[in-house]
Amino acid sequence: MAFDTLCVKKTVLELNEKLIDGRIDKIYQPEKDELLINIRTKSGNYKLVLSASSNNARIHFTNSVKENPITAPMFCMLLRKHLTSGKIISVTQPNFERIIEIDIESYNELGDLTKKHLITEITGRNSNVILCDENYKIIDSAKHIDFLQSTVRQIMPGLNYAYPPKQDKTAILSEDIKSVSIDFSKEGEKPENAIMSAISGISPLTAREIVYSVTKSTSLVCGELTEIQKNNIQSKIRNFNVNLTFSPSIIFNEDGKPIEFSSIKIEQYGENYNVVNYDSISDVIFNYYNERDKRERIRQKSYDLTKLLKNNIERLTKKLTIQQKTLKDAENKEKYKIYGDLVTANIYKINKGDNFVEVLNYYDGTTCKIDLNPTLSPSSNAQRYYKLYSKLKNAEVEVKKQIESSKSDLEYFESTLAMTENLMTESDISSVKEELQELGYIKKQKSKKKQQNAQSKPMHFVSSDGFDIYVGKNNTQNDKLTLRFANTSDIWFHTKQIHGSHTIIKLGINKDVPDTTILEAAKLAAYYSKARESSGVPVDYTQVKNVHKPNGAKPGMVIYDNYNTIYVTPENMEQK
Repeated sequence: MAFDTLCVKKTVLELNEKLIDGRIDKIYQPEKDELLINIRTKSGNYKLVLSASSNNARIHFTNSVKENPITAPMFCMLLRKHLTSGKIISVTQPNFERIIEIDIESYNELGDLTKKHLITEITGRNSNVILCDENYKIIDSAKHIDFLQSTVRQIMPGLNYAYPPKQDKTAILSEDIKSVSIDFSKEGEKPENAIMSAISGISPLTAREIVYSVTKSTSLVCGELTEIQKNNIQSKIRNFNVNLTFSPSIIFNEDGKPIEFSSIKIEQYGENYNVVNYDSISDVIFNYYNERDKRERIRQKSYDLTKLLKNNIERLTKKLTIQQKTLKDAENKEKYKIYGDLVTANIYKINKGDNFVEVLNYYDGTTCKIDLNPTLSPSSNAQRYYKLYSKLKNAEVEVKKQIESSKSDLEYFESTLAMTENLMTESDISSVKEELQELGYIKKQKSKKKQQNAQSKPMHFVSSDGFDIYVGKNNTQNDKLTLRFANTSDIWFHTKQIHGSHTIIKLGINKDVPDTTILEAAKLAAYYSKARESSGVPVDYTQVKNVHKPNGAKPGMVIYDNYNTIYVTPENMEQK
């Protein structure tokens, strides 16, 4: 885990520097395992995130704002009761663990000054945010851990809080590190693994950096180390705290994606990687986790929606295959009418109990062998073929309608699934669910109290030439954007025969759109489509007056003419 005790120590130093004597102003809980605390200090106001996410646990300052539920969760209400207007008196890192403890003084209902401990445990899937009284009795926590979940350590209201059990290792930040001994005797083991077996609170990245600082390699195993190198690594570790200098940074790969972050200087990566240094560890944590956490939470919240869409796509694909087979079978319907005519014409040759009859096909002059049902009379066999012909004839008409309907439904579900890539907030997910409810694909939830959701809005960008560009997030929004919001002279974009968002350039007074704005809008249309990861994506564009919605078409489905096509590589822009 990149968030090791060194990152915690650097975070604690920054929090102490900025928050001591600060007052807690407001508390929000945008996620079930995440808090946002507004803190007023003499030097300015800060927004502090405390996250107990199993995959992205962290604590840092932020400038971004998330949607909050209309009704605050119980844990949030309890924190407001105990901590609002409270003064932060200390921020500590107990026992060199991945734990940050914020001590807060506040007045209770009786006017007595009390002390509370707000503890954030950054310990992977067991991460938590816990509120304790001055005697470390648990008042409540973001996650309740009972005896069934852990026989070692329970986190429940009313219990006494205990720090996580200590590991049988030496803490990297402790004084005992000066006498630690690393066992490099396992020849096939990586040196960094040997270090982590003896030392707690250190991430693989940091352990690997210690080895690299001595060997200038990250691929060696213990058996390849010289005695001098082993001794130098030991010396580096024993003097680690003496020479500790923080240098917060994020490591980006050649695609520009963050792969690691660190609180100390990192030199082990080659020229294909970019190490970006920051002044603040809080900025590092925010920049590293923000997009990743946002994507993961939206993916979790939209899981049921995505599963529903994929199940419907799979069902419709199978249904369409059966319908097309039925249509193929119906192509042979005339054969059964001919069989009926031939059996009728040769009825005098047939006896009940015959399995077949060979007759002259007077339609083409060939000899024809016709299978018979021996249990039926000759006339009943003729009627059986006429009925089969009639059934296939009617089925052909009906199945053609069903195929068109199935294709329309399949097109809609595939389009909606592509739109799920654009979901950014809970209200965006709710908008898609409401659309599916209106079309009857999801049962409407019966609720005595109507749930209020923030209105989902199209994405808004401004081109380098100053033109407003809007991009829809779902099918219903696409319809509103194109058919209601846009004027007839505005310019409409969509990927050619590829599911994606409707994109609009609003012209306003200025009708002369530069080529750079056309290109930027086309890149956005390609980015917010199923072809996001491709290059040379064809994007059609035309005036909105050339875009029409057929009668009865599902949301987001339109036809257009008089268009031009441009080929672009998808690219996103900063939203306004």
